[in-house]
Amino acid sequence: MYEPRTYRSYTQSDDLVSFRVTVEETDLFVSCDKDLSREAEVSVLGLRQELEDYIKLHPGFKAAIEPLDSKASAPGIVKGMADAAKKTGVGPMAAVAGAFAERVGKDLLKQSSQVIVENGGDIFISSERPRLIGVYAGKSKFSEKIALNISPKDTPCGVCTSSATVGHSLSFGRADAAVVVSSSTLLADAAATSICNRVKEEGDIDKAINYAKGIDGIKGVFIIFDNTFGAWGRIKLVDI
Repeated sequence: MYEPRTYRSYTQSDDLVSFRVTVEETDLFVSCDKDLSREAEVSVLGLRQELEDYIKLHPGFKAAIEPLDSKASAPGIVKGMADAAKKTGVGPMAAVAGAFAERVGKDLLKQSSQVIVENGGDIFISSERPRLIGVYAGKSKFSEKIALNISPKDTPCGVCTSSATVGHSLSFGRADAAVVVSSSTLLADAAATSICNRVKEEGDIDKAINYAKGIDGIKGVFIIFDNTFGAWGRIKLVDI
């Protein structure tokens, strides 16, 4: 069942041209200097073909909930997902949304100086001005009240969110939001899933943050559980 993605309004990009690109399950919201919807669609189609062809030959890749090595002949998107999964202890499909956001974003950067690609709450961003990315955390009192202030000098980067209470993604935790910032959107996506899995009660927030500190490549993490939150790293939180 389709769930309206109202959170898309939380990424501020009023100075950019925004458009939606959908190809089967892939549903992207893109903002850049001009309308590059056709170019984005071509990028998505190519990536989907690469991933689908690989999964046909190696169906275990899609079903895995633990790290799984990719074959030497695997396309770049598959290798990137497998690498992110290995660093975070999750299945490679935990990085698929971040992978599409980043790969499409980098393709569009060839024709646009600024690009923001949102894919199910996972964001690739390359910007020439500061951007506020609001956090939706379900029924928590902090939902829609806090945003990450992303500086241009810290982009391109990935800002990815995993939630056990919002959406339909598989989660073994109970966090309302686990947000990760990394120079790799794939790593941010996989790490957000892994961190969210570790938060089953309020007392797990500090443990999850300590776990995040051990993942090479993570710039910062922000976790919301009910009406408590914790944060670490090179991130700036602001009230909205």
